[in-house]
Amino acid sequence: MANDAMVVLSTAPDEVTAKDLAGTLVEERLAACVNLVPGLRSLYWWEGQLQDDREVLLICKTDAEHVERLTDRLHNAHPYDCPEVVALEVVGGSGRYLSWIHEVLTGE
Repeated sequence: MANDAMVVLSTAPDEVTAKDLAGTLVEERLAACVNLVPGLRSLYWWEGQLQDDREVLLICKTDAEHVERLTDRLHNAHPYDCPEVVALEVVGGSGRYLSWIHEVLTGE
């Protein structure tokens, strides 16, 4: 199996929302695992104003086949008008863990 693992980053406004989003992604097998990292502070421009917000980071483990559906699901379920969704290719790692991601997502 070729390594097609991906990590998708997103943020949520609070832990309840982050847990709901993560649960949806894992239950629907769009992500094998989602880590929630509270305490994130984000500074960014939005509607012409500099924002300074507390957020929760979602680190979603998936594969290339599921990225588009995961992205669509986040867009549909997310409370933000323009949620962060950034997909990064995994270039290496534990073969057993990467295989586990594939097994979870495909149900094998």
